[in-house]
Amino acid sequence: MIKFLDIQKINQQHSEEIHNAVSRVIDSGWYLLGEENYEFEKNFSEYIGVKHCINVANGLDALRIILKAYIELGHMQEGDEIIVPANTFIASILAITDNRLTPILIEPSIITYQIDDKKIEDAITSKTKAIMIVHLYGQCSYTEKIKVLCKKYDLKLIEDNAQAVGCNFDTYKTGALGDAAGHSFYPGKNLGALGDAGAVTTNDNQLAETVRILANYGSKIKYEFNCQGLNSRMDEIQAAILNVKLKYLDNDNETRRNRAKYYIDNIHNSNIILPQVNDWNAHVFHLFVVRTNKRDEVINNLSSKDIQALIHYPIPPHKQKAYSGWNNSKYPISEKIHNEIISLPISQIITEEEMNIVVDTINSFSN
Repeated sequence: MIKFLDIQKINQQHSEEIHNAVSRVIDSGWYLLGEENYEFEKNFSEYIGVKHCINVANGLDALRIILKAYIELGHMQEGDEIIVPANTFIASILAITDNRLTPILIEPSIITYQIDDKKIEDAITSKTKAIMIVHLYGQCSYTEKIKVLCKKYDLKLIEDNAQAVGCNFDTYKTGALGDAAGHSFYPGKNLGALGDAGAVTTNDNQLAETVRILANYGSKIKYEFNCQGLNSRMDEIQAAILNVKLKYLDNDNETRRNRAKYYIDNIHNSNIILPQVNDWNAHVFHLFVVRTNKRDEVINNLSSKDIQALIHYPIPPHKQKAYSGWNNSKYPISEKIHNEIISLPISQIITEEEMNIVVDTINSFSN
């Protein structure tokens, strides 16, 4: 079988270093808030190009705590509005509603699948406090127009960088473009831990301190609690593993770009709409997403050749039972995307032979 993502094989590349890192933590007897966390925060902040990195338990918590910190600092209050793309993964929405803030869904571009910056300004009201951009599938969602809107209306810019670590915009990396960014190191990410892990990056000293306090029960000094926080901490083992894998991230992302170029250059089927890439540095291809109005047939055809393809994501947020109040809302572009997308196998370890099989299978499909 050609797996969608062979995480075991990816990690086996660094098996000795990972085992040594884990053993070092076990032998140290220190499993939380220790030297490994300190080192990863230092390394990752330098990599992203920001002053602060605060490790947390997962990517959802990273976004939740950013918003919670802004509320704690008085920049937001219950009922305020956060603009967010309508076709994002549910975590972006959960982070907003968990803080009793109101998501304002904006349709994406049918070409890039990123938030359509031409549709944002009409949605801004006196209650709008932030724009949350989501670098979906590994492609940079930031635009100069979004920057101008944030300045014009005094809005915070929050990046959901769960899928785009290592992605560039001009000379900056995603995660350093806005006021704060949430990162996920879920095992399947381009920079993946061996369990859940996440981080917040920012250049804002006050926000960084507040995020760190909130992630540790609301405590800066042990047993003193100045605010109502959470327990959201990255354990030392995950930090140690991420320190190993961070060294290889740029090479891995470049390999993913080359794999994506191979697909784009070699898939020739009128049923398939391929990604359009204007700047290869602005995409790290966490996912290689194509569209087709014959999705079931294409997936069945791939499956018949033992090729595993997935759908990210089959149901948009406004159609989820968890947000039943939105179920009658209409977001036709998002719905079209969610109804037609297929994620093909891509990673830094997929072989040319495997890619040839995927390409030949898709090119031979007709219906």
